[in-house]
Amino acid sequence: MTDNEKEQQGGTVLDARRSEGEPDAASKSLADALRISFAILKLIMITLIILFFASGIFRVQPDEQALVLRLGKIRGIGQTRLLGPGLHWAFPEPIDEIVRIVTKKKRTVQIDSFWYFEREQDKLKGKKPRRGGTLNPLRDGYCLTRNDSVIGSGENDYNIVHAKWELTYTIDRPELFFKNIYYQAPAPGQDFLDVVSETLDPLLKSMAADAIVTTMVNYSIDEAIISESRIPNEVSSLLQAGLERINSGVKVTSMQISERITWPLQVDSAFQASNKASQESQRLVTEARAYAEKILNEVGGRDAEEILVALKDETITSRTKDALFSRLTGACQEKISLARAYRTKTVEAAKANAEYLHKLLPEYKKRPRLVLQRLYQDSIEKVLNNADEKVFLQPSASVRPKELRVLINRDPTISKTAKETEESGGTR
Repeated sequence: MTDNEKEQQGGTVLDARRSEGEPDAASKSLADALRISFAILKLIMITLIILFFASGIFRVQPDEQALVLRLGKIRGIGQTRLLGPGLHWAFPEPIDEIVRIVTKKKRTVQIDSFWYFEREQDKLKGKKPRRGGTLNPLRDGYCLTRNDSVIGSGENDYNIVHAKWELTYTIDRPELFFKNIYYQAPAPGQDFLDVVSETLDPLLKSMAADAIVTTMVNYSIDEAIISESRIPNEVSSLLQAGLERINSGVKVTSMQISERITWPLQVDSAFQASNKASQESQRLVTEARAYAEKILNEVGGRDAEEILVALKDETITSRTKDALFSRLTGACQEKISLARAYRTKTVEAAKANAEYLHKLLPEYKKRPRLVLQRLYQDSIEKVLNNADEKVFLQPSASVRPKELRVLINRDPTISKTAKETEESGGTR
């Protein structure tokens, strides 16, 4: 058999083996490659699924609360709608969307729409602007108070005041805030409150200005200046009520006057004079009260003022009055003792006179002229006994009346004698 015949016979045998399904090396390698590829693909798919679900893990910071929007609607019921600080999971976007809202930080808003115009150099130097002729509403902020006229003033701006306000707020109800307050979502790296304030601060300034105006019209300018501690509380309450009406979710933590309430510069001199007079009046009133208290304490003791008020009550009984009088001390008690002694003396004297006249009544009924003459003589004797100088005038027998001349000055000898008598009596 030739070589060609052998090769033909071998090829025939090989073709026969291939047709019978015996694997060759190429097929085996292809199968192994496919098996490995499918395993790697499965591993990649499992890894992607794990990464997909793992990407839904997120953290809420301690000063934040979060809402999860699932297909645009807030996920959860009741308290579960709000997520507190910590780790949480949600489906990645676009199925779920995480809305983080800062609730623990406070933000302050300056409200200077009621302050007069200030130049930049005046602000830097801390100086008041110069007084102008009139208020310019186009650049000067102001607030109206209750229009009480000031007697004797020649100005018309006594119901205008200036003030700077400072509002501090937080977001305490994130769901209401998210639903009702428009704001742009912060970009990565941006502060939430800084971004939200671009739309929220103008709203708060407008509502605060409305609350300030509503409150201030209930006060006169004098009341506004002296009630700085009470006015911010009323403004804060009005502002909070307005924010709750629109379901803003914003809470007012404080409302303060950063620059005290003051009158317009145009009437500064008049108010300075008024304040000076008021301070002087207060000083005099204080001194008068202190003096009155001192006199009352010296005259009636430390309870004198209380007793005086009680004695003014017209409904109290005599026994109560006596009890009140007995509580008095000092000079007042001495006066009361003297008054009581005088009353007793007067009453006893009146009783003695009544008894004396009662005894004379029978005699008077018998001889009235004689009794009256006797009483007259007794009275004359008492009067003459107390007189230093006595002048007796006899009735004139002639028709022509006597001429009397009265010396205005007393007889110096009599005055001298009386004085010596008093001195000698005092020496004794």
